[in-house]
Amino acid sequence: QVQLVESGGGLVQPGGSLRLSCVASGIIFSINRMGWYRQAPENQRELVAYITSGGNTVYTDSVKGRFTISRDNAKKTVYLQMNILKPEDTAVYYCNSLSGGYRHWGQGTQVTVSS
Repeated sequence: QVQLVESGGGLVQPGGSLRLSCVASGIIFSINRMGWYRQAPENQRELVAYITSGGNTVYTDSVKGRFTISRDNAKKTVYLQMNILKPEDTAVYYCNSLSGGYRHWGQGTQVTVSS
């Protein structure tokens, strides 16, 4: 059974930082492309960033220079370091794995950026 378990969300003031983690089980983590998506109220789920099995990274334009995605294959964990957070970053953040056309999702973790 595949499980992706996110943690690290919370309430933070504008300009602050958070680090999200996603621990995977039930998949061959090292061969999966791992990603972070987010969904704000009344919006569609959107890609934030992903990291390939080879370590290449892609970011959506709105987070470039502020967010960093990384992975630790030994720990089967993908991270999202989020700096200089803005109110518009408020959303539920979801971890995602993709390999061979099979996609899995975590349950999500809430990030709220507010003063």
